Amino acid sequence: MKNNLIHRRTMLRSVGAATVGLPLLEEMLGTTAAAATASREVPVRAFNVFFGLGIPAPLQKEGYQGVLEPLQPLRKKLLIMRDVDHIRCDEKGINAHYDGATAAFTAEPPDGEAKSGGPSIDQVIRRTHYPDGLPEGMVPTLVAGTFFRRSRVGRYVHSYNMDGTVAATIQEKPRELFDRVFGGVSMAGGDRSERLKRSVLDTVVEDYRHYTGANSPLGASSRARVADHLDRIREFEQRAFTMKHSQDGPQVPPRSIIPHGGPADPGGQGIDITLEQLSAEWRLLSDVYALAVQMDRVRFGALTFLAAGERIRLTGDYEYDGKKRWEFDDAKQQNASGDKGCSHEWWHKFNEKKKNEALRAHAHMKMQEVAYFLRALDSEDCREPNGRTILENSLITISTESGDGRHNDVKRELSGVFHCITGANGRFKTGQIMDVRAEGLDVYNTMLDAFGTQDRLGPNRRDARSVDSIRA
Repeated sequence: MKNNLIHRRTMLRSVGAATVGLPLLEEMLGTTAAAATASREVPVRAFNVFFGLGIPAPLQKEGYQGVLEPLQPLRKKLLIMRDVDHIRCDEKGINAHYDGATAAFTAEPPDGEAKSGGPSIDQVIRRTHYPDGLPEGMVPTLVAGTFFRRSRVGRYVHSYNMDGTVAATIQEKPRELFDRVFGGVSMAGGDRSERLKRSVLDTVVEDYRHYTGANSPLGASSRARVADHLDRIREFEQRAFTMKHSQDGPQVPPRSIIPHGGPADPGGQGIDITLEQLSAEWRLLSDVYALAVQMDRVRFGALTFLAAGERIRLTGDYEYDGKKRWEFDDAKQQNASGDKGCSHEWWHKFNEKKKNEALRAHAHMKMQEVAYFLRALDSEDCREPNGRTILENSLITISTESGDGRHNDVKRELSGVFHCITGANGRFKTGQIMDVRAEGLDVYNTMLDAFGTQDRLGPNRRDARSVDSIRA
């Protein structure tokens, strides 16, 4: 059966000026040799995923039998790197919450309160592979996260331009992230109250009806994919805005139920939050972010789950694999209030000779939430023309701020920092836990070399070491 060739941009633009990404359809490839080439190619993508406070190096040695357990189902698609150090990023007079967080993905110390000392991995790759900019309609860089420590930007932003400035404003509310990715509704003379009464998809519904209807130029399988795509965007929008469509239109969306801005970091004293609130907010952000990647609306950026030095007093039952693992009640278990009753303190109290049960529970929970995002890019819906999933084709670098939360030894605190990467379309070894015993700067530059970048991180006058053991 011969399919009509349709250019992807034809279906990316709507009369309402709302840009909604589409999955790759067979009609966009055609039947020529060029189409065969396109079927083998996938976009170059790089994302940084950060989680706060870290995993003490001794706990990393336990592999998937310990706090890394939630990553085990994805182990064949991940390379976990231990013994990575960021000691060169230490700045006198600034604790490792700042230094380690800014070093993540840059391998450079901070440059003041709002800059890093250099670019992050994702932006160097972006500069090499898209020197003239990304395709029209894409979000150049997407930065999002759920976090509760603010002060220095390096705590929560983890994508930096070549000059060390932040690559994009962070989106911390699900509805703002949705609008950043999928655009707003354009209405002449309309105002914000009108936006709240309508869906971003209202402006493109006629186009979708055409492409999924009886007169569609698409084949049956592609019509089904477009219809499914519309349903998924509607689902995420409803979750982000709590829209309930009826004859009278959707309800005005309420604000996010968790604190943001100043109230999220009241004088560094921490906030009270339930595990259900924390997980729900993060997972909605993760779903919208993953959808943006799946729909090819974004190829570079960063996602943060809890900022560096995060201070929360978490409560609630923690379940994993259908079983209760822990009951979070930080303030009660610490027998303290304010900042001294926060989960932050479990890292400062880490002791290799003790069970560290609360710390383990927090770290395990963080790995479960990181794994949630990774799984969203590894489903059958995410399979690309080369047979791999988006997770396998992308470079996703997962890291944190420290290898030991105690502030009594900077060298120990900034060494042994947990790192994990995906295969990046066959560039790196996966299915292993590797003791690389290398500086973060050398690890990152080895990763960049695998992408053929001309730019390198760190000072020019430095003896570099290639960490070839991580390359496939």
